[in-house]
Amino acid sequence: MKPSRLPLSRKDISMRANRGFTLIELIVGMVVFSISIVLLTSVLFPQSDHAANTMQRVRAAELGQSILNEIWGKAFDENTPMNGVPPCGSPSGVACSGNIGPEESSRNDYDDVDDYHGLTQDSPMLNSSDSYASSYPGYQFSVSVSLLDPNNKLIEVVVTTPAGEPIVFDLVRSNY
Repeated sequence: MKPSRLPLSRKDISMRANRGFTLIELIVGMVVFSISIVLLTSVLFPQSDHAANTMQRVRAAELGQSILNEIWGKAFDENTPMNGVPPCGSPSGVACSGNIGPEESSRNDYDDVDDYHGLTQDSPMLNSSDSYASSYPGYQFSVSVSLLDPNNKLIEVVVTTPAGEPIVFDLVRSNY
């Protein structure tokens, strides 16, 4: 017959409870903790900066796209008739104005794409007394319109994020 195991005494239980950690266990724990801190500081924490830059880029894209959408809805030229038919400069149409820059005194009266030449963040928003700078603090933008040829105008919107990153949006508007 096998000898039966005796239950542990209180003295055996208290000796095991007071034993604590060995020096090797403490060193291994500190090494694991150090590696995790290095991973956090080198991988995860820089991601928060990256997320902020991404949000700034998204906001810049919204601003640039809204300006381009507004410009896209305008006529090619001051002398272009309603619906663009016949286009200015065509044999059956009137001559194009050839002027680049706003002919109207109010931002709300812009009616062709070259009126937007020189628009910046300090300009008033459409149908508002607020400027773009008040709605998009820290962002800067500029709009330039140039004539590529008699029937095409290049519209360039450059939006600069608060971090100083320029984002360029180009649009070619044709005379049709």
